[in-house]
Amino acid sequence: MSDFLQFLTKCPTAWHAVKEIGHRLTGFTKLSEKDAWHLEPGKSYYVEREGTLLCAFKLPKQKPVGAVILASHTDSPALKIKPQPDISTKEIAQLGTEVYGGPLLHSWFDRDLAIAGRIETDKGSQLVFLEECPVVIPQLAIHLDRTIHEKGIFVHKQDHLKAILSIAGKHTLESVLKKHLTFKTLYAFDLLLVPTEKPSRVGIQKDLYAGYRIDNLSSAYASLSAILKAKHTDKIQMAIFWDHEEIGSVSSTGAGSLFVDQILERICNSSREDFYRLKSNSIILSADVSHGWNPNFADKYDPQNSPLLGQGVVLKFNAGRKYATDAASSATLSKIAAKHKLKLQPAANRSDIPSGSTVGPIMSANTGIPTIDIGVPLWAMHSTREIIAVSDQEDLAKLLTAGLNEW
Repeated sequence: MSDFLQFLTKCPTAWHAVKEIGHRLTGFTKLSEKDAWHLEPGKSYYVEREGTLLCAFKLPKQKPVGAVILASHTDSPALKIKPQPDISTKEIAQLGTEVYGGPLLHSWFDRDLAIAGRIETDKGSQLVFLEECPVVIPQLAIHLDRTIHEKGIFVHKQDHLKAILSIAGKHTLESVLKKHLTFKTLYAFDLLLVPTEKPSRVGIQKDLYAGYRIDNLSSAYASLSAILKAKHTDKIQMAIFWDHEEIGSVSSTGAGSLFVDQILERICNSSREDFYRLKSNSIILSADVSHGWNPNFADKYDPQNSPLLGQGVVLKFNAGRKYATDAASSATLSKIAAKHKLKLQPAANRSDIPSGSTVGPIMSANTGIPTIDIGVPLWAMHSTREIIAVSDQEDLAKLLTAGLNEW
């Protein structure tokens, strides 16, 4: 359980998450997309793309008859630093930001925020996590906006989300980076603001996890645990960790790409007929968090179809195909869960409130492989401090492991 908290701490951005996942894939041989692959039956491999997409897979000892694919994503809603970020007004140095995904913006005020991500310099690509010198975005005092409790917090994305770097205007983003990293020329960067508060266990019985980026590192961690523990079967066992889910998945490292089909085809290295037959005998388990029933806002949930924290993994349904689950595929997963005495919670949103989306339907459409959407119930989705139940996280890892072993 403590290892999950360590994983969250080491993964402030998608780039850090891919690096950490790669470090943990002991026994897996790293491949490059640029090289010819010479794969051995019964061996384990992984491949990265652009530092933010990773795919790990185990091969059967004989010719594979299908594939079981675990899918999650490593990006989270955040504030992204603009390419020309430096602003100085009355000697107050600030950083201009833009919104990545759909964060709960008010949760970013009055917090210690680290600069984290990736920079490109004359020294090459470097990962950045400057938690020792945080910036802050101060909220307006209530005396200057006395209607805030009646009208709610309004956050102007352009004007209100500029981070304070220093009250001495001589400082810039590049000068701060050079104090902590060795380089002469900064060519470009992908940098985010991320909360520095450490994840922790909360509640009277310490039965909850609280932290940033639980959406969707909870699923990534469970998928990583499953692929490491899974025993070789007659199918390809795969765990893929996507980027850019929070902004639509349309990129070379997102689920909208043809990456999965390309990887499966390279693994099979056979006729198109055999490749299509393998896909027809495959399944995708798309893991992403779900909205847990919040007793303070009960009117926002469907009374019969809202999952509870601590009551098991959520099986996500949606008539508008925001989720890919159907009765046939979910029945098989339900049998596996029952065999291992793991609880499943079928869930759906209120009919008048649209659900979020996942990589599941995108992958299903791209590959033609049946897909199930599952995940753990979560409070405060897209906040800087999200909350899940410890037992649900454990159950998700067990279910994904069983799925790899027994589908």
